[in-house]
Amino acid sequence: MDDKRNIIMAVLLTGIILFGWPVLMEQLFPEMANKTEVTAPAVDPAAATVAGDTAAQTGALVDGGAEIATGAASDKIRPLATVLRENPRVLIETPRVKGSINLKGGRIDDLTLTDHTVDMSKDSDPVRLFSPSGTKDAYFSRVGWAGEGVAVPDDNTVWTPDQSKLTPSTPVTLSWANETGQTYTITLSIDEDYLITSEQSVTNRGENAIALKPYGLINRKRDLANVAPSEASTWTIHSGPVGVYEGAANYDVDYENVAGEEPGFFSSMFGTSAVAGTNSYDKEVSWLGFTDKYWLGALIPEDINQVDAKFRSGGSDIFQAEIAKKTAQIIAPGKELKTTTRLFAGAKENAVLEKYEADFGIQNLDRAIDWGWFYWFEKPLFYLLNWLFKIVGNFGVAIVLMTFVVRGVMFPIAQKQFASMAQMRAVQPKMKALQEKHKDDKQAQQQAIMKLYKEEKVNPLSGCLPIFLQIPIFFALYKVLMLSIEMRHQPFVLWIKDLSAPDPLTPVNLFGLLPFDPPSFLAVGILPILMGFTMHLQFKLNPAPMDAMQKQIFAIMPWILVFIMAPFAAGLQLYWTVSNILTIAQQKWLYSRHPQMKEMMAKEAEEKAKKAAADKAEA
Repeated sequence: MDDKRNIIMAVLLTGIILFGWPVLMEQLFPEMANKTEVTAPAVDPAAATVAGDTAAQTGALVDGGAEIATGAASDKIRPLATVLRENPRVLIETPRVKGSINLKGGRIDDLTLTDHTVDMSKDSDPVRLFSPSGTKDAYFSRVGWAGEGVAVPDDNTVWTPDQSKLTPSTPVTLSWANETGQTYTITLSIDEDYLITSEQSVTNRGENAIALKPYGLINRKRDLANVAPSEASTWTIHSGPVGVYEGAANYDVDYENVAGEEPGFFSSMFGTSAVAGTNSYDKEVSWLGFTDKYWLGALIPEDINQVDAKFRSGGSDIFQAEIAKKTAQIIAPGKELKTTTRLFAGAKENAVLEKYEADFGIQNLDRAIDWGWFYWFEKPLFYLLNWLFKIVGNFGVAIVLMTFVVRGVMFPIAQKQFASMAQMRAVQPKMKALQEKHKDDKQAQQQAIMKLYKEEKVNPLSGCLPIFLQIPIFFALYKVLMLSIEMRHQPFVLWIKDLSAPDPLTPVNLFGLLPFDPPSFLAVGILPILMGFTMHLQFKLNPAPMDAMQKQIFAIMPWILVFIMAPFAAGLQLYWTVSNILTIAQQKWLYSRHPQMKEMMAKEAEEKAKKAAADKAEA
C-alpha cells in the first residue's frame, strides 16, 4: 500500500512541477509587460492608402494597415521568378545575405541567407526569409510616412536609387518628391550580418507646415492550416508574433490572437495572458516582429519611448507588425525631419544577437530565442556546448563531452540519492515488521515508522530531491539542443547527418532496404532504441521495487520512452543515451562503495527465487 501511495505521490508531484512551475515562475519572475490597447493616433499609418491592384494580388493589408483586399489570396499566387522580374530592383549583397529591394514601394522583400541551406543536399537552396507579395510565402518590410493633406510615398511609388547595389560598404539612398515641395529619402545601409538600417528623411520646401508620422512595418503571409510541425508554436517553443516591451520578452501572442481568436487550451494552461484582438503596445517598445524556430524578422525603433506598436491581421492568413511615432511630427517650411529604424532579418545566432545588444543597446534581442523559464541556466549550458564545439569541431562529440560535464556536476547529488536509497533499503525488514505488528492500527503504524526513521537517521524524502533537481536540468538541455541554430544541419558520425533532426535510420524498413517510409509513430531510430535499452539496463541495476505495479511500470517505461523520444532531435537522443551509460557506470562504482547494498539485493533475489520455486512446486 505504501509503495502504491508513493507512486501516486510521485505522479502528482511531477504533474505539479510540469503544470505549476510556469505559474510559479510567472509570479516570482514576471517577464511579461502589461499590454495596453491604445486608440488610433491623430495621424495613423492605418490612414495610408494605395491603389487596389497590389492588394488584390496578395490579399494583404495595405501598407499601414488600413484596408483589406477581398478575394482569396491563394488564387493569386505566382512564381517567385516572375514576381521578381516585374519591377526595377536594387541588389543586396553581403557575405551572409543576398537579395534585392523592390523600388516600387521601397520594399525589402527578397532576402536569402547564404550561410544556411534548406536541407542537407549538396544542391540545396539557401534559406529564403523574405519573399515579395504575390508569392506563396510573402514576407517583406518597409518604412514610410502617414499624413493628412500632404502627398506621401505609398505602395505604388517608384523610388529613384543612387546606387545599383546595397553592400556593407555602399549604402543606397532612395528618393522621391511630390508636387507640393516635399522630398522624401530613405538611406539604407547593411552590415555584414543581418541588420539593415533605414534613415528616413523628409524635407519640406513647400509653403505650409506639414504633419507626418514615420512608421515601419513587417508584413507576412502565414498559412496557419499548413504549418510544418517543426515550425509550429508549442508551449515550449514559441513561433509567431514576438517582441520586447518594458524590458520584458513577450511570447504570449500567437497568430490566432492577432486574427481575433481566443488563446488555445495549451496557451491558457501555460501562462498565456493575451486577449484576442488586444495586440497594441505603447510603453518602451524595444523591438517587435515575427519569429520562427531559427529565423527572425524584427523592427527596432530608434527611441523606444516614442513609438506605438501593434500586430494586426488582414485575413487570408496575412499578418502585420507595425511601429509608428506616437504623435505626428510638425515640419515647418524649409525644415527637415529624420527618423531611424532598424530591421533585423536573419538567423537567430546567439552571438550575433548579443553583439547587436551590446553595439546598439537593443534590449533583450537574444530573447528572440525562446529560452523559456530556465533562461538563467540554459545560457551557460549553451555557452559550454558552443565552446566545446569550437574545440572539437563536431557537435555530436561536443554533446557527449557536455554530458560528461553535466553528469560530473550531478555526481554528488547522484551519490547522495544512492546513499539514501541504500539506507531505505536497509531498514526495509524493520519496516515490514512494524507494518505487520501494527497492521490493524494505521496511526500507530505511521508513528512507529517515523520513530524508526528518526532512530536510523533516515530521511525518506532525501532521495526524491535529486530527482526533482534533474527535471529543470533536463528541460534546459532540451531547450538548448532544440533551439540552437548552431546545431542545425550539424553531423555526428555514420548515419547521423543532422543532429537537429530525428534519427533517420529505423529497423522498421530494415534500415532503408525496404522501399517505403514508415509512419512517424513507427519510425523509431537506432539512437532512441539505444536510449531505451540503456535505460532498461539502468533500471535493472536499481533495487527491485517491492510492489508488483512498480515493477511493471519500471519494466515498460524505457520502451514507452523509445516511442516518445523517437520524433525528437537526434542530439537530444544522443545526450540521453550517453547520460544513461554514465549513470550505469556511476551505479557500478557506487555499488563497489556500498557492498552491503549489493549483498542485500543478491539476498533478496535469492529469496524471491526460492519463493518462486516453492510456488511452482505447490502448483
